[in-house]
Amino acid sequence: MSTIHPDPEATGADTPHLDFAGTTPYEDYVQADVLTHLQHLRSDDPGEMVFLVTTQVMELWFTVIVHEWETAAHALRQDRLTVARDALKRSVRELEALNASWTPLAQLTPAQFNSYRGALGEGSGFQSAMYRRMEFLLGDKSASMLVPHRGAPRVHAELEKALAEPSLYDEVLALLGRRGHGVPQSVLGRDLTQKYEPSPEVEAVWAEIYADPERYDDLVRLGEALTDVGELVWRWRNDHLVATRRAMGSKTGTGGSAGVAWLEKRATKNVFPELWTARSHV
Repeated sequence: MSTIHPDPEATGADTPHLDFAGTTPYEDYVQADVLTHLQHLRSDDPGEMVFLVTTQVMELWFTVIVHEWETAAHALRQDRLTVARDALKRSVRELEALNASWTPLAQLTPAQFNSYRGALGEGSGFQSAMYRRMEFLLGDKSASMLVPHRGAPRVHAELEKALAEPSLYDEVLALLGRRGHGVPQSVLGRDLTQKYEPSPEVEAVWAEIYADPERYDDLVRLGEALTDVGELVWRWRNDHLVATRRAMGSKTGTGGSAGVAWLEKRATKNVFPELWTARSHV
């Protein structure tokens, strides 16, 4: 895709087509006019635009990452490890971009944040439906998190479906089970609407796989792709925590959330837990 903006006065055989009957093909595909007019400011503070656009960009990255993880989960169901790993690898680069989204907000002072914080009203990031779908795909299920979306039938239905479906990690463990590894039935047949809890037997499976990388090369590579994802999710949570600490200290968060106290709890949690603990036994 060209990033050059041609001079409308330019002439010659290499001049791009500039005259369109309606909107440009670029606009028709990207919908840039829609995206750049979604910012409806609620305060006079110039910093609100940065906060709003950054938050919207995060939502777009959530959407892409959900797509990648759903692609990976579907591929794992079909024993297509290469497709699954490719989707996970793409999501790693996307997570890096998502995490970099904190940069414009990372050094907000309390006074700067307070200047437009009132514009959020009862709004809070924990109400993000797409972020909730990310968490569900990571195995962090909670039916109570559907409650804020009861007034939006389409969104509620999508979250309800995601709650009941296997998480990305559930599909990984099902694959290991099909390959004859000792994933217990209590894990494979668990209530998928509940949060995933670590299993000593699953830890032992990963330890066995990592102890014999030549025999289980494809599974080790899958495990490392998942570990890359897990590390960046952990970094996301910590970057969120630090940015919030700088902007508002330990005050109650918007929307009545516990703010820093809630984020601190989240920052201690690892996704795909046995992939981390199994390393101590290899």
